[in-house]
Amino acid sequence: MLVLSRKPGERILIGNDVKITVIRIGPNSVRIGIDAPGHLNIVREELCLNADQAALAGSGSGEHGDAGGPNLPR
Repeated sequence: MLVLSRKPGERILIGNDVKITVIRIGPNSVRIGIDAPGHLNIVREELCLNADQAALAGSGSGEHGDAGGPNLPR
């Protein structure tokens, strides 16, 4: 894992297409902005974990039909 320190307004670049900007730093949170192409699916980790748990509970078999993750709006 790469750990970086950034100040509000500073960016992190991932490849040629993804820019992450620190918007605001608060006492208990950091607000970031992500600028990425539309074909990339960007979701919070807890949404993927909740969707996986719901799929397991609903299927009974324990197998995932969609290996690409949940189809959630950006």
